[in-house]
Order: sequence, then structure tokens, then C-alpha cells
Amino acid sequence: MADDDRSPEEEFQEMIRQLFGGGSGELDPEQLSALSGMNIDPAMMQTVMQHLQGAFSGAASGDQGISWELAQRQALHIANQDGLGVTSGQRTDLDQAFALATLWLSEATTISELAEPPQTLTRGGWVDATLPVWQQLAEPVATSIADALTAQLSEQAPDDMQSLVQGAGRLMRTVGGSLFASQLGQVVGNLSKEVVSGGDVGIPLMPDGRAAILPQNFADFGQGLEVPEDQLALYVATRELAHARLFRHARWLRLHVISQITDFARGVHVDTSALEDLASRFDPSRPDELREALESGALLPERSEAQNLALARLENLLATIEGWVEVVTEQATSRLPAADRIAETVRRRRAAGGPAERALGSLVGLELRPRRMREAAAMWRAVTDAVGPAVRDTLWDYPDLMPGADDIDDPSALVARLEARARGEAPAPDEFDDALAAFLAEDPAAPADDASDDTPDDTASPKDSPPV
Repeated sequence: MADDDRSPEEEFQEMIRQLFGGGSGELDPEQLSALSGMNIDPAMMQTVMQHLQGAFSGAASGDQGISWELAQRQALHIANQDGLGVTSGQRTDLDQAFALATLWLSEATTISELAEPPQTLTRGGWVDATLPVWQQLAEPVATSIADALTAQLSEQAPDDMQSLVQGAGRLMRTVGGSLFASQLGQVVGNLSKEVVSGGDVGIPLMPDGRAAILPQNFADFGQGLEVPEDQLALYVATRELAHARLFRHARWLRLHVISQITDFARGVHVDTSALEDLASRFDPSRPDELREALESGALLPERSEAQNLALARLENLLATIEGWVEVVTEQATSRLPAADRIAETVRRRRAAGGPAERALGSLVGLELRPRRMREAAAMWRAVTDAVGPAVRDTLWDYPDLMPGADDIDDPSALVARLEARARGEAPAPDEFDDALAAFLAEDPAAPADDASDDTPDDTASPKDSPPV
């Protein structure tokens, strides 16, 4: 059959053979243009095929990693769409706000100042600074999706194609993971339009000891509040510095938060029935269907009981952190007339989340909104009123000192322990102390009760026998 007589489907099959057969060189643009009869954009297909061919070559050489460069490109493309930078006036105003906020914060907490000056970031700068953490948090889910695609390929292929499927397994992992990375890049790029500061999402996205505000988004934050911009800047700067100071002081805290998130993410599995349903009705002319399935969370099944428990622990941890940040910020900004109004706006904003944050929840099955922040803030206020900021802040010195869920529910026991310690008294024993005391009181070397009544003298233990 002449080349000109081939159907678009046959053209497509020929390119697939070229791809998997290790063809070299550029794909033929005329061959790609024939795909217009299949409702596929040739330019888009050329890019896809080149990526696939490169991925397959990498798979053949043993490279199984997910390329996150696509996520970065997607995120930066969205973040930099407006082309705006940070003006010298914005930088000067925020530098002044940070300077005054540093002084006020030092009166409200004993946790020391940052070693590096705070930054004013563009949206693109925020993407570059935080993407390594997003990658770390999302990689377990990306791997799960890639594994599911590989498993489905193997299950659906005929027996005579299993050898080809095995050879393409690494390719499918790369394709599936890269597809997820692309979606993550879009979410992070859109999130860069919403966040006001480095700690705005509530998790340690910025490197340790770094504080930052995004002037492009700060201008939108105060719309409708009718609050002077300098007061807004002071409040946001104080809150951002408090968050950054805490993670710099408690260096174990960053790993504690990220490990809890990744532990949750490793438990995420793809709903194979949803994947099978999508594959059965997938229309190549509607590639958006797969993207929409990822964004909506349709491929993620209901959370397991273990995941629900992990999520509850994470929410308590994030609430404990943000509750402390709120109380310290509240004390430091008590001079601001509009501080209460701004604080309530921040609380509601964090509770509701923005569109991109909700998209992130659908993508990885995780919501980062601390539902118990008000209760945690009430606990920190009770502790501050009872023992003062200095004793309060020592609870961040070691992981085992940090308040837990029971303390958020009822801070009275925590307050009593801290007050006793401040007076130099031994704290009242709790259940753990009682159990430990009972264990230590037992003599492991002592014979069992009434053993002497039943044991003949000639079966005495070696330690009771006379020396030879």
C-alpha cells in the first residue's frame, strides 16, 4: 500500500512502531499532519511523542525517575504570566514592616530572630523556592499513579504482548508520573497567585529560617477590609516572621511535619475501578478527560481508617503550630487598631482555602487546613496567661514536650504541669508514670510467688547453689 493511501489510524500505528522500535531522528511533520483526521493537534502530538521517545530511551538505560522539570515549567509559566516584578517602593515598604515587626515580635516571644533578612518574592520566585518541598510531598502519590498505570497495562494486554508490556513498564511509570507532575505544576502555579507569604499554607515550604512576602498577592489580600495598607503589612510581616522563627528554632519540627504528610501520601492508592472505567471510555480527541480526572480526585479512593488517623494527627500538629503563631502574632500586634479584624480575616481565609489549595487536596487527597486552630490558640493563650511566654516557648525545645491532641481538648493538665515545674515542684504522676513505676518496682531476679513451697532443694537455681 502506498504511503499516501494509508489511513490516519495506520499513520498513528506506524509512529507507535517507530517509537517503540527505537527510531532515531525527528518525527516527520508531514506524518504528524495526517493526524488531523483523528482530531489530534499535530504540534501537540509532536511534543508528546518526543517526550515519550526520550522517556523510552531513558527507561531502556535504567532511568526510572520522574522528571519534575515539567512541573517547574508549568508552574513558572502560570506564575509569570502577568510579567510583574517587585518594585523598589514595594520592597522598601515591606522592609520597613519587617523591621518593626521584628522588634514587636521580640517582645512577644523568647524565640530568637532570623539569621537572614526577610525577602520580597515574585510569584515565580515563590515557585522556585517551594517546589522542592511540593515535589517531596507529592512524589509518593505520583509513584502510586505510575504503578497503577503499569499494572493496568499488564492486566489488559494479551499474553502474546506481555514481553512488550514488560519492556514498556518503565516507560509507563515515567509517562504516568510525568502526567501527575504536570498537574502538580499547574496547581502550584495557580497557588502562587493566592499565597501572601511563605508560611501562608501552614507547612514549612520555605527553607529553614527564611521569611518572605509576595507583594503581587499582598495587594489583593486587603481588598474590602478598609484597613490601612501599613497596618496590613505589619500584621502579615509579624505573622510570617513568627512562623519562620518557630521552624528555625525547632529544627526537628520541619522533618516532623513533612514526614507526617509523606506517611499519609504513601497510603494513597489509585482506585483501579475508576481507572478501568476511564480507560474503557477514553476518547483520544478529549485528552482533557484524564486531566480532569486527576484534578477532581476521581482516581483516588476513599481514605482508609489508617489514613483518617494519620490525617487527624497531621491536623492536630498543624493546628498546634498555627495556634502558637496566632497567639504570638496577636500579642506582638496589640498596638495595631485593626489587628483583630485582620486576624479574623486570616482565620477565615485559612479555614476556607483558595481554589488552588482545594485543587491540591483533590490531586493528592490531602487537605492542609487546620480545623482545630481556634481550640489550639485557646490552649496557647491559657498557657501564656499561666506561665508567661518564656516557659510557653520551651515546649518547642524537644518533640516530646510539644502539646498533643489531649492538651488541645483540655489544657488544664498541661497548665498544671507547667505551673508545678515553674514552682520547682515535681509534676503530678500520670498514667505513664504510674505504669513505669510499677514496672521498675518489680524484681526480675526474684523467684515467682510461692515458688519455694513447690520446688525441691535439689532444683535450686544456679545462683543459690554453693560455689564449687
